[in-house]
Amino acid sequence: MTVRRRPAAGAGLAAALVLAAAACTSPASEGDPEPAPAPRTRPAAPPATAAPEPDLAVVGHATRPQLALTRAAYRRLVAGDLDRWRGREVVAGIRAVERDPGAIAVVPLDDVGPTVVAARVGGVDPVRDDPRAVDLTVGGDVMLVRGVPDAAAALAPLSRRLRSADVTVGNLESTLSLEGSPTQGGDSFGGTPALLGPLRRAGFDVLSLANNHAGDYGTTAMLRTVAELRRSPVAPVGAGRDLAAASRPAYVVRGGVRFGFVAFNAIGETPQATPDAPGALSVRMPPRTGPLVPADLDHVAEVIRRATQRADVVVALPHWGTQYTHEPEEVQRTVGRRLVRAGADLVVGGHPHWVQGIDSVGGVPLAHSLGNLVFDMGPSSGFPVETREGVLLEATFWGAELKAVRLAPYRMDPTSYAPRPVPGPEVLADVWSTSTGPYAG
Repeated sequence: MTVRRRPAAGAGLAAALVLAAAACTSPASEGDPEPAPAPRTRPAAPPATAAPEPDLAVVGHATRPQLALTRAAYRRLVAGDLDRWRGREVVAGIRAVERDPGAIAVVPLDDVGPTVVAARVGGVDPVRDDPRAVDLTVGGDVMLVRGVPDAAAALAPLSRRLRSADVTVGNLESTLSLEGSPTQGGDSFGGTPALLGPLRRAGFDVLSLANNHAGDYGTTAMLRTVAELRRSPVAPVGAGRDLAAASRPAYVVRGGVRFGFVAFNAIGETPQATPDAPGALSVRMPPRTGPLVPADLDHVAEVIRRATQRADVVVALPHWGTQYTHEPEEVQRTVGRRLVRAGADLVVGGHPHWVQGIDSVGGVPLAHSLGNLVFDMGPSSGFPVETREGVLLEATFWGAELKAVRLAPYRMDPTSYAPRPVPGPEVLADVWSTSTGPYAG
């Protein structure tokens, strides 16, 4: 197939008013392709009278809320009649906006990317409402057992948002089998196949098993978990019966775009997959399994490089870093740059249990940690509120081109551990505080 396609210029915002037909869906990983889930449905578009001009967008800084413009304000901005708008200086070009959180600019729509946020005009989002748009949502760490009283209830508050994406991805921090003995005492997270129902109904299409809890009941339970997912519409990635299986990307097709997902564990505890033994695809690196082993990283980079030959978009999902801090380890940036050089179009990490910052590596977003999505870290156990906070990373692609990245913040209830949306500044300030480049607050 043809890969790395860039959408043709000039399709414009006017096309946002004719939404795409139901997308082709086909998740697959090791073995035979899984049954395709029902296509996602997009909300109805605003009426045609709301559409802005087709080729220009007003953009703001990535750390600021999305602007909502009337058509009259939009027309004055694109005509050059204003040098300030509601306290924001109008500057020239995307680079100037990236450097100044208080600036906005008028730019060609085709130039808009994930380091800025395009304004809504008359209720139309020029990126997300375009018929070329394919939406990917990545969530943080999901652990639905131990102290979580009801898995389905915990996922329910965000399930509509998760299901609304064309592809939804998470990191499953437990087994789906208890066939074995706990390997981490009270921190062993074991579930049963009954968890698949709530996970699927919440909208997950891909789940990473490349983490330090996929092996909590031994390799038999881990392989049972892989098998249970393969028998479901949810594709597993990052673990398997040997290194070749653990290295195999998960592929999902939506809206004519083929996504490839590569996941690896840098924390240990789950065995490292080898050519002859089961486990997780792993990279030994600080702070838990370091020093950095170049051969491990070389292997993952090659997996990503090969995935770019089969997929339009490749997403890397590392499990890394230090727990309970907003500060990424510097080695995460070193490894992240290598993943991008290998061909990753987006890097989204997990494990720290707190949100961490976002870097831009040659225009590719590197999100170090999204925090917990569901995890039983409540105040009764002495955990601070940061362990109950997180963000959904919502990315929009036009073909192979990443056009937007937005963060949707939430906070978990302290007893049900259900995540519920909260106003942006309450959580996002912690993300921007350790971000760099265009994502620095």
